Amino acid sequence: MDVLDLARTQFAVTSGLHFLFVVLTLGLAPLVAIMHTRWALSGRPMNEAMTRFWGQIYVINYALGIVTGLVMEFQFGLSWSGLSHYAGDVFGAPLAMETLVAFFLESTFLGLWIFGWGRLPKWLHLACIWLVTLTAYASAFFIMMANSYLQNPAGSVVRDGRMELVDFGALLTNKALVFSFPHVVGAGLFTGAMVLVGASAYQLRRRTAHAEFFTRSLRTGVVVAAIGIFITMGFGYAQFAGVQDGKFSNAGAAIGLLVMMEVGQLLALVVLLVMLPLIRVLPRLRWTHPILILMTPLPFLLSIMGWVAREVGRQPWMIWEKLTVADAMSPGLTSSMVTASLIGFVVVLGLLAVVDYVLIARVIRRGPQGLDLGASSSREPRTPALNY
Repeated sequence: MDVLDLARTQFAVTSGLHFLFVVLTLGLAPLVAIMHTRWALSGRPMNEAMTRFWGQIYVINYALGIVTGLVMEFQFGLSWSGLSHYAGDVFGAPLAMETLVAFFLESTFLGLWIFGWGRLPKWLHLACIWLVTLTAYASAFFIMMANSYLQNPAGSVVRDGRMELVDFGALLTNKALVFSFPHVVGAGLFTGAMVLVGASAYQLRRRTAHAEFFTRSLRTGVVVAAIGIFITMGFGYAQFAGVQDGKFSNAGAAIGLLVMMEVGQLLALVVLLVMLPLIRVLPRLRWTHPILILMTPLPFLLSIMGWVAREVGRQPWMIWEKLTVADAMSPGLTSSMVTASLIGFVVVLGLLAVVDYVLIARVIRRGPQGLDLGASSSREPRTPALNY
């Protein structure tokens, strides 16, 4: 592989692995906020236990996902300085906003929520998790704004060999953004909901002492999965109205698009026509539980295929019909330099992904007992789920 192909591979691997964390964060944040709202309104130990259990999984994924975001920043600066030089005044603005939102606001509110159990007033504590959710989606919005600019460079002109922003409103109403952002929101909801479904099916299959807990979790997951897949498909098809001629014409983009659409449509039929109508009895149908467990990774696969189609479909352009990928690459890079950084990034991100899923699997296997999140405020430390 030449240096350009290596740099493209590096971006594909780092962005793909990072998005595995992001899509789960976007899905779990509103689910945990809804569970916390139920607890605040009802005061029931069951709702507290659900908030703590799924909240701990969210915190694990968020903490490790932040590190993968830092790796993304490094690879941008290392391999794509040509993009920064040519369009940094436009492309860099939403990235800077995303950094401020994700690394400052979102992290601050999440810290207040984590350490505010038993210390903050009930409604202020609840507000913290909703602010975490809002800032998470604001962060995703700014990332999609930056990516949509690469797909369709609206609101800018070329002056003295560089892109300059002349209409910020055009960035906000970019045809590549208005449908793609809700599409990502729906994908996140679907992914987070299917993690609830798969984990609950695993526990129900084992016939543990927490049947009511995971019955409620599974039913919540099915409802949100139906909403998420409906939003995903609706806005996914709507995106084609803003696609320029020539997009998705190469094989890589076509394969990614085909896998995403075909598997996505099949999943939608299963969720909307089978799981949702059977929502009352699904927790008791043990023969369905292995199927639900096997379905859990599919939303992650669809999300990656969607990004492959979106990014590869733009080739050979980094900014559509303005800057090629070759011109966006940093000058002076050698194959050995990019290979070394690629290996380093893959090792770091791969290790983080393995640690993330191992820790999440351990929490799911253990069930809603012995949790660290909120343990200091529980009447019976670390075991609230045993006292419904």
